Amino acid sequence: MSGIITNVPSLIAQRVVASQGSKLNTSLERLSTGYRINRGSDDPAGLIVSENLRSEKAAITAAINNAQRAELVVNVAEGGLQEINALLLEVQALVGQSANEAGVSDEEKEANRIQIDSILQTIDRIANSATFQGTKLLNGNYDYTVSNVASEVTDVSIRSANLSNTPGAYQDVTVEVTTSAQTGVVFISTTGTLSNGGNGSITIEVAGNTGVRQFTFSSGSTQANIINSINTFTEALGISATQSTDDANYVQINTRDFGSAEFVRVKVLEGTTDGILSKETPGTGASIDVKDTGRDAAVMVNGISAVADGLEATVSSDGFDLALTLDGASSLNTVGATTSFQITGGGANFNLAPKVNLSSKVSIGIETVTTGNLGNATVGFLSALKAGGSANVINGDLTKAQEIVDASIRQVSSLRGRLGAFTKNVVGSAIQSLGVTLENTAAAESKVRDTNFAEETAELTRRQIIQQAANQSLALANSAPQNVLSLLG
Repeated sequence: MSGIITNVPSLIAQRVVASQGSKLNTSLERLSTGYRINRGSDDPAGLIVSENLRSEKAAITAAINNAQRAELVVNVAEGGLQEINALLLEVQALVGQSANEAGVSDEEKEANRIQIDSILQTIDRIANSATFQGTKLLNGNYDYTVSNVASEVTDVSIRSANLSNTPGAYQDVTVEVTTSAQTGVVFISTTGTLSNGGNGSITIEVAGNTGVRQFTFSSGSTQANIINSINTFTEALGISATQSTDDANYVQINTRDFGSAEFVRVKVLEGTTDGILSKETPGTGASIDVKDTGRDAAVMVNGISAVADGLEATVSSDGFDLALTLDGASSLNTVGATTSFQITGGGANFNLAPKVNLSSKVSIGIETVTTGNLGNATVGFLSALKAGGSANVINGDLTKAQEIVDASIRQVSSLRGRLGAFTKNVVGSAIQSLGVTLENTAAAESKVRDTNFAEETAELTRRQIIQQAANQSLALANSAPQNVLSLLG
């Protein structure tokens, strides 16, 4: 049937032309934007996946920036510590020079004191001036705060602790001593006075960690004389002598410090072959040559076995790193003794993962490095070297001064080492791993969202040809009704 009112072939051709035009526009849009998915209708499921991957990319990029910022913060702190370390080495040299009493004039000592005072002031100034974006790094801002620390714990150093982000959150720390620390000990049988069976004098050699010395005691020497003679060389030998609390007939010689690295040895050189020496218990295993070493404490901290060196215990685990020192003379240095305290805040906290949660947070404590905090409670603090202090180089205890400087250098070096390890092993590794993750996530997002130009250009060419054919067909369909005129002839 031929008709002119409704041109069905034209309608069909129009529909095809419109459809091909829409598809051609889609191809042009993809090629011009570079994205295969420009709106939800392009690929609903792909759009969801793509947006999720883009969100992950943004979070990973932020984590990489956080890690790089953490590295900058630590580098600023480490730079200040490096200068403090150099200053401490100068103090070490000045203390050593001042100890050469016969070869150093009073004027030189005064000059050394002035230098030390100036250096200590500079250390305090560096500790208060090392900043990052206005935040001071070495004055205790990033040191951890603790509460309820018992007097039996002389030093607590919190190096890392991941506290919850909840306001007021704290972490309990429970310390349990499973084996007490001990000093090395040797007993000398003297009764009330040294009789030696009426055989005259006796010569013994006493050795400790820091030296060795021979003593000769005549028959009839009192315990007090023997003890005083040995204690004259306490610092030189690293030992001390007292009357035994277990048996008053014995002189007890202990190492000055606790731990397996400490030892005391007493050997009879002349005067008797009788076994007048014993260790651990007076009169047990009598001998003329006895050596005893100390014992390290065995400590559990929050159920984790600590690494102990004498009275010092260190625990290092993921998100929990601390060191503490027990008071050897207290009841805490007893098998089964316990104490607890709380970590209430502080630390430099960095988020080094895409997610913002506790497992993504890493923390490191940056201790206060002012002169009032360098050193420790056992030997003293660096401020004692100032003019008028108990360890000043004019009239103070120079042995104590050197011990304080040694402890301060170890403290600063340890902090620098921890910051270096944090930068290398935590921050550096985070940057590397996050970089790989970002690459893989970006590749996945590109696969889903980006235009495949080789495929899309071929599709564009195909659609252009089809559209041209559709336009030609539309033209033919529009001209077909004119054939009706021939019937009207």
